[in-house]
Amino acid sequence: MTGGLHRVLLVDLARHRSWVEDRGRLFAERLGGAGVAIELLHEHCPEGCGPLAPENPIVVAVGPLTSLYPLASKTVAMFKSPHTGNLGESHCGGRSAMALRLAGYGAMVVLGRSPTPVYLSVDADGVRFRDARTLWGMSSSLTAGRVMLEREGGAGHRTVLRIGAAGENLVTYASVTVETYRHFGRLGMGTVMGSKNLKGIVIAGDGDIPVADRGAYQKTYRDLYTRAVRSPAMRKYYELGTPENLGPLSAMGALPVRNLQSTGYGAEPPLEGETLAREHLGRRLACSHCPTACIHLAALREPHPEAPYFYKTTFVSYDYEPLYALGTMLGVERPTDALHLLDAAEHLGLDAMSAGVALAWATEAFERGLLDESVTEGFRPAWGDARGYAAMLGRIARRTGRFYTRLGEGVDAAAAAYGGADYALAFGRLEMPGYHTGPGAHLTHLTGARHSHLDSAGYAIDQQDMKAGQPRSPGELARALLTEEARRQVLSSLVICFFARGLYDADTCVACLSAVEEKWQWDELMALGEDILRRKHAFKAREGFDFDALRIPARTLEAPTPLGTLSEETLREATSEAQRLLASGERFSRE
Repeated sequence: MTGGLHRVLLVDLARHRSWVEDRGRLFAERLGGAGVAIELLHEHCPEGCGPLAPENPIVVAVGPLTSLYPLASKTVAMFKSPHTGNLGESHCGGRSAMALRLAGYGAMVVLGRSPTPVYLSVDADGVRFRDARTLWGMSSSLTAGRVMLEREGGAGHRTVLRIGAAGENLVTYASVTVETYRHFGRLGMGTVMGSKNLKGIVIAGDGDIPVADRGAYQKTYRDLYTRAVRSPAMRKYYELGTPENLGPLSAMGALPVRNLQSTGYGAEPPLEGETLAREHLGRRLACSHCPTACIHLAALREPHPEAPYFYKTTFVSYDYEPLYALGTMLGVERPTDALHLLDAAEHLGLDAMSAGVALAWATEAFERGLLDESVTEGFRPAWGDARGYAAMLGRIARRTGRFYTRLGEGVDAAAAAYGGADYALAFGRLEMPGYHTGPGAHLTHLTGARHSHLDSAGYAIDQQDMKAGQPRSPGELARALLTEEARRQVLSSLVICFFARGLYDADTCVACLSAVEEKWQWDELMALGEDILRRKHAFKAREGFDFDALRIPARTLEAPTPLGTLSEETLREATSEAQRLLASGERFSRE
């Protein structure tokens, strides 16, 4: 096995102790990342345990290419989600993967609940449990992270993970901030940390990773690096970043606006990527070992209200999905307003996507008279009112009152309490991503292991079908999506940033593994990807997930897509076929 990847660090918060297990066979059979994490989750999460119970573990894992190849920069986290009640999975970049690997670990499993707030300091020598009572209540942005790093000192590759008010108060979609601008964003990992009295984790690593064949390694590395810096596909991520998607999605009528009451703008979208880059872009950042620098930071320069020529400059990370959720979904059209909302979600430690969709539902419910000021505690949510939305985000994060507590449990929970389920946009209890391109996108939201657009990228299949002039059959669609999701299990076990999925083709993955003495053929990797996907669905089924009980929001069947109005019958048929293929055990990814 490659340098230290077989070592799993286990942390018992209740007893403030830690130990290391050698799991070489597990990594040899499952690669790392998602493949290892799902097995550790099955092992350590008791069937039926509450998501906020001490027994719910947090598993983080990296892969055999981590710290060795460009864009092999992600860390995979798994846990039982407090938001959906089944599989919680989130991926994050920054320095998290490199720090864990260079500290000598392939995975870490956090168990139990600390009797008092703590943060963990992790390095090659093990774990130290630090008192975090004075940090409890600090924001998840710079404040708590800076204090932890200054306390720990040291050198090497360091990462800092921490939660904010939303995690401390157990909002079910609380995020974890990593460094300053990256996140374990979806499905409530921050909530699980809060339930464990775990404010943060600092990891420092400065070890070495041997490679089996230096010549082959150098050749594959140079090839990948050259393609990464010259690829037109990667240039998109560097120049405008994912906000480049906003304009084309609006033009094709696939951009959710005002809770999907509309699917685009007649003119140039107000939050379009070029506008943000031209007027607000301050700098770009990259995750460790990435030459692309897709992290775009806007510089918000605001004058002091009383002192002339004094300004406060705030850097705010912006990507397509947060701009959709806290921008177009809320009718926010001024870029500075959208950026203020993104900054508020960052400080509070909220998943911007779930929070934005929940606020969009609340705005429409108020507009329709379903809610009034006695329910919203004096607020009158209105499209485009960024100041009002920012105040509501604060109330959600602090669970102020019954209404905001419900919003902090997600849009399904809010609609169950107050009505308005037809326009409560969630799939498998997870709020809708920003793609209304056609049946492929929504089938991804329904059947993907995480109910994420990143699971099987159905929006890309919709775009292929637009070019072809017609959508494929429900059976063909289900098989295509599962094949892509199986391929992504391979990438998330290596662990590769999905932005680089075009660079890491079959031959490249095999060559990279060979250079680090991992002998695989592509067909074997795809078979493994299918098995990992089935293991994820097995965990979901174990915890009560039921394909037949999936709700399809009526609004998604009413708003037209570029491929026409969606048919519930088609989506149900495709969902049933996906369920059949997953249960059958047959290879669905063979050509």
